[in-house]
Amino acid sequence: MQAINWLFRFLFLGMVWVYRYMISPLTPGNCRYTPTCSAYAHQAIVKYGPFKGGWLALKRIGRCHPWGGHGYDPVP
Repeated sequence: MQAINWLFRFLFLGMVWVYRYMISPLTPGNCRYTPTCSAYAHQAIVKYGPFKGGWLALKRIGRCHPWGGHGYDPVP
């Protein structure tokens, strides 16, 4: 089970890295939250592991829309 968690953590953090350094620079900066969603996802995955941290990151991304909130929203 430990190897599976390590593999998924590596995979999810790799996806965050690809977004942060290869996709995000090509789009205009318009983050509604602090920290940004990619920084939030990285912190959540490191703190809670790939499954709970990934779920928290998906919930955060789901809140990021024009009628959603904004401001400081740290990882719980």
